Amino acid sequence: MLLASASSSVLAEESFTVQDIQVEGLQRVALGAALNNLPFNVGDTVTEYSLSRSIRTLYSAGHFDDIKVFRDGNTVIYRLRERPTINSIVFDGNKDIKEEQLKDSLAGNRVEVGEPLDKTILKSIENGLTEFYHGVGKYQAKVEIEVTYLPRNRVNLKIKFEEGDAASIRQINIVGNKLFSDEELLRDIESKQDLPWWRFLSSDRYQKQTLQGDIEKITSYYLDRGYLRFNIDSSQVSVSPDKESVYVTLNVTEGEQYKINGVKFVGDLIGQDEFISRIVPLKNGDLYNGALVTYTEETIAKLLARFGYANSKVRTIPQINDDTKEVELTISVDPGKRVYVRRISMSGNANTQDEVLRRELRQMEGAWLSNDALELSKQRIQRLPYVESIEFQTTPVAGVDDLVDVNFTVKEQPSGSFNAGISYGNYMGLSFQIGVQQESFLGSGNSAGISLSTNKYQKSVSLTYTDPYFTLDGVSLGGQVFYSDIDYSSASSNLEAYNQRRYGFGANIGYPINEYNRLNFGANYVVNKINSINEYDQLRHFRAVLLDAQNPDGGYNFTNYELTAGWVRSTLNRGLFPTAGHYLGASIKVTTPNSDLTFFKTAFEGRNYIPLSDDHSWSFLTKLELGYGNGYGNKNGYDYTLPFTENYYAGGQNLRGFESRIIGPRAIFRYAQQVPGLPELGSGGGSFPADPDSDNYSVSQRSIGGNAMAVLTMELITPTPFLSDEYRNSVRTSLFVDAGNVWDTEFDIDRYAGLTQRFTGQNQPALADYSDPSLIRATAGVSLQWISPMGPLTFSLAKIIKKYEGDLQENFSFNIGTTF
Repeated sequence: MLLASASSSVLAEESFTVQDIQVEGLQRVALGAALNNLPFNVGDTVTEYSLSRSIRTLYSAGHFDDIKVFRDGNTVIYRLRERPTINSIVFDGNKDIKEEQLKDSLAGNRVEVGEPLDKTILKSIENGLTEFYHGVGKYQAKVEIEVTYLPRNRVNLKIKFEEGDAASIRQINIVGNKLFSDEELLRDIESKQDLPWWRFLSSDRYQKQTLQGDIEKITSYYLDRGYLRFNIDSSQVSVSPDKESVYVTLNVTEGEQYKINGVKFVGDLIGQDEFISRIVPLKNGDLYNGALVTYTEETIAKLLARFGYANSKVRTIPQINDDTKEVELTISVDPGKRVYVRRISMSGNANTQDEVLRRELRQMEGAWLSNDALELSKQRIQRLPYVESIEFQTTPVAGVDDLVDVNFTVKEQPSGSFNAGISYGNYMGLSFQIGVQQESFLGSGNSAGISLSTNKYQKSVSLTYTDPYFTLDGVSLGGQVFYSDIDYSSASSNLEAYNQRRYGFGANIGYPINEYNRLNFGANYVVNKINSINEYDQLRHFRAVLLDAQNPDGGYNFTNYELTAGWVRSTLNRGLFPTAGHYLGASIKVTTPNSDLTFFKTAFEGRNYIPLSDDHSWSFLTKLELGYGNGYGNKNGYDYTLPFTENYYAGGQNLRGFESRIIGPRAIFRYAQQVPGLPELGSGGGSFPADPDSDNYSVSQRSIGGNAMAVLTMELITPTPFLSDEYRNSVRTSLFVDAGNVWDTEFDIDRYAGLTQRFTGQNQPALADYSDPSLIRATAGVSLQWISPMGPLTFSLAKIIKKYEGDLQENFSFNIGTTF
């Protein structure tokens, strides 16, 4: 009883009722916020233990550096020192770590402007950054955080970096390997050792993550060759005393080779058992191959994903028999639930309407989720010329395990092009043309354009409009109206002189065959009026069927009704600047029999892009352009030929390094020898043309084109130097070789055999066989293309490899509105 009475007396002395709470030292933190963190209120009975607990509670709020508590009778007094507020954070000397990464990392530790500073974590931040530098081989790096105190309890933080030089890998030793040499195992790894000075493009810098990846490569090297028990027992990284060199040692156990002794499946194969069995490359008796095992798992998972089983789990369980050195593989397949798409959303398309993008989708809302359909949808949208890139992300619907939402994030690029061309050559001088084309007019996905062209020899205007989805199933409809007035008498045209006025209108319609193939058909009404033409010899058929004998000075006027048909196949991964896939296009234009001129004209274009690197920064392009045209039928005993206004030309954009349209046949002017008249007919007697066999001729410097063309381009697409990856899809650098020719299959050089060239010398090329397709021209150079707000800009610098007399060079050219 006495002990119990004494205990009650002690407890009574330790506890008391709080009559008031006072807080001192608050500057930034509100009084109410501080009191809310206390575990008691006025009127509560507290003990010394309650007061100590209150200190811990206040510290946990993260606002205070120092807390003291006092008791004055029944009044509790807190004296607080607030943590200073971070006023600014400055980084000095950091090169390997970008400021954005540093800020994100610090924000994760609540070290950012406006937040209270917890000085206890500064040391751990310094150590963490130092460990990062050690991981990338910079063992001399130092990180120090400098704190500067300011009035009103604020601080500035300055994080100072001394990165130093990265340690290089002096040597990589592999201990325990007998089957494969060090050279074989180290040949394909990224970590390089002790490189000589002339391999300055490679790096022997040590990086921890790179080494971990290389260890996995060495492991895969053995597993892919059947060494199922291979193991890297240990790895040691030793740093030299000066911290400039690193020595790596790997201790390995190779084991023996194992063969496959059976492959079986367990689980649910969704009724595709037979098909899956056929596509599995693992066969009895073959050596175990880790790469093939991984490929098999991925292939089965992709197949299941095609049927909506997006969360399938496929894993291979090996049962190893060390006595027979065989392994039985059991492939476990768990498809999980079939996943359906609840909603598809678009983001990032500020200029393009949702409908324009959605009509390219092959993954439908309400249907099961298919990776193939998603990838095809992505590819179709990315082919649009006004889309730079697109990515998609699937998000599970909360509370449901078989529904997902899909969001496509679009990055747009300028959909309009300011089509212009500026070039300068030794002979051609300055040429300029201008036009405006909008590939997605007002965000509708419809193509509209007006083209204006003005230069020394041409004035033209054309209006075009195309709706690629005139019907819901992808039938396109378009039309055009055009007018041009061209004077080729200007030297800058590089063509033989004539004036042409041309106008008309047309319509076209397109039909999709499947995802990659499309047919196009069109009809045009075209009126041509040609005058002031230099009557060169190759026009004799054209002259015979068109010229009015009663009005030889009236020019050539003809009206044609044209029908067109074309086929296009495209698997390109992007609309502009593709890096993979191919494009094939073939077309034919033919005039109807009731036209003034009857002819046909064909064209073919093929482009193939082969990616040379995983990220497609390196790619190889081959491009082939072919063309052929001719007349059909006859009039007055003369066969129709391809009108010279429809001829093919080369030089400029399709054969860089040469003047525009300079490649191909030249005009030949034939002159009759004059025989003096008889004296009795008067003074001088006049003159008469002699026998045609005594004619002479001259060859023009200007081209008249030809009815056949072939141009081949090979282009190595490379990363653009000194340009960040952010602009990789809008700027392209390439090294190219162009080769080709334009010729005339109707040209007969024997017609001029035995005749004398009237003028010879530097200003007139010699006569060549213009029907010979082997007169190939070739150039090589470098090209830079940029999708600018005005449209695609192309800069080319070329050097001629092969040319013929009369060809004019154009080493540098600049064009707007044309890309490959």
